[in-house]
Amino acid sequence: MSEIIRISSDSVSGFLHKPEHAADDGLVLTHGAGSNCQAPLLIAVADAFASAGLAVLRCDLPFRQRRRFGPPSPASASADRSGLKDAVFEMRHTVSRRVFLGGHSYGGRQASILASDDPEICDGLVLLSYPLHPPNKPEQLRTAHFSAIRIPCLFVHGTSDPFGTIQELTTALEEIPSKTELIVIENAGHDLAKGRFDVPNVLVKPFWTLMLGRQPALFGA
Repeated sequence: MSEIIRISSDSVSGFLHKPEHAADDGLVLTHGAGSNCQAPLLIAVADAFASAGLAVLRCDLPFRQRRRFGPPSPASASADRSGLKDAVFEMRHTVSRRVFLGGHSYGGRQASILASDDPEICDGLVLLSYPLHPPNKPEQLRTAHFSAIRIPCLFVHGTSDPFGTIQELTTALEEIPSKTELIVIENAGHDLAKGRFDVPNVLVKPFWTLMLGRQPALFGA
């Protein structure tokens, strides 16, 4: 069983999932534009990774710390990325080796932009329902920074996501020069069925193989 600890500082607010045994590696995970770190998807993902031995910090972005409801404004994006950077530094006080960064939708987009600006910030990205473009506006791609990403990226996307089709995302991933993997969740929309899929086998196992080159003890490694 993992232990869940409330984290609250001047710049980082969320919950740290500590696995049963001391973790070498950690994951910082954040939410989408209309949600917060208590989203069922984030809880399901954090629980699964912690059960496999990874420390996970699911955190609220600065815009959500300022107000409980409402979407972020474009003007707050830079501050949100700064908040993610602070969360990574918080995680580095908890684990001794690698730190990975990711999030759902808007949170994942900001994580990927941060990684493109600062390749040393983290060791890999986990991007849940990356918002490739606004619904019904495929010409407004949000991929200008993809060519600057230099770390491994694991994308998880539903076949019914209006923010981008599987084919559109597959094509976009060709712009990323580092290793990428796309996990497809059949019949899932942008919320990825709120995490109601086999997260350990569908997400955690491929993560360990892509990012760490092995499988966690959970899978008999």
